[in-house]
Amino acid sequence: PGQLEAIHALKARRAEFARVLEDYDAVNDQIHRAETRIEPVSEDAEVMLRKQRLALKDRIAEALSRG
Repeated sequence: PGQLEAIHALKARRAEFARVLEDYDAVNDQIHRAETRIEPVSEDAEVMLRKQRLALKDRIAEALSRG
């Protein structure tokens, strides 16, 4: 929140950061589909997706703190 400009700037400058954002969006979409039962998954699979999303959030936050 509040870092949209910084995210867009990093995305434009660093291809690796752009890939992390794409991965985050893909995992977040999978979690949404699981939560809404559009594509149900096992509880273990959903936990793993949430852990993956958290790791990606950490990478995004780290990149933003480095600028």
